[in-house]
Amino acid sequence: MISVVILTKNEEANISDCIKSVSWCDEAIVVDDCSEDRTVEFAKKLNAKTYIHPLSNDFSSQRNFGLSRAKGDWILFVDADERVSDALSFEISNIANQITDQSLSRYSGFYITRNDLMWGRKLRFGETSAVKLLRLAKKNSGKWEGKVHENWKVKGRLGKLKNPIIHFPHQTLKDFLSEINFYTSIRASELYSKKTSIHWWSVILYPLGKFVHNYVFRKGFLDRTAGLVFAIIMSFHSFLIRGKLWVLKNSHE
Repeated sequence: MISVVILTKNEEANISDCIKSVSWCDEAIVVDDCSEDRTVEFAKKLNAKTYIHPLSNDFSSQRNFGLSRAKGDWILFVDADERVSDALSFEISNIANQITDQSLSRYSGFYITRNDLMWGRKLRFGETSAVKLLRLAKKNSGKWEGKVHENWKVKGRLGKLKNPIIHFPHQTLKDFLSEINFYTSIRASELYSKKTSIHWWSVILYPLGKFVHNYVFRKGFLDRTAGLVFAIIMSFHSFLIRGKLWVLKNSHE
């Protein structure tokens, strides 16, 4: 049995297509952060088990809540702005049912690569080209950790699937910047609570280094204007985390 867990917050534009792409799963669970639009209504129409559960600035807690409600032997995590292709669904089903290879039973979880489609084109280079996410694992193999940019800490042997998740993030710059502002505030607060040190020069140099790494060494320039915009914004993401952490530390001294 395969359960899919989807986190939502005002995702009425995405949730129906997302759920339809995982309709082959035995169970769909939506964990909603008090949406103010029709996300919950649309999810229920597609027979997803829907729970209203405040995020409270902790994505791992939200994912672990969904994990605790899932009944499947295998759990798949998909975000509302992601889609599972037919090829990936077939690959996951084979793993869960162990149809093609009995040796698959030795694995506790699987990494899945992700293809980003932004502003009408697929990003083939830069930061997104190296993304692989642990999104499929056995029910009791581990828990999620980290308040944002969270990781699934799964015990046991891990494999990698061949087919990617399709991602449709940040379809406008306004949404992109709004989400970055939200995520960086959570991350800065988390780092502050861990007493992470911060120096003025890292606020400047780390974002600059990240831009060069993504745009030059990871060949983000080959994605043309979209690659340039993405590299700049992700560097701004790094700047905001460190800038906000610096402000937090100095305001409490």
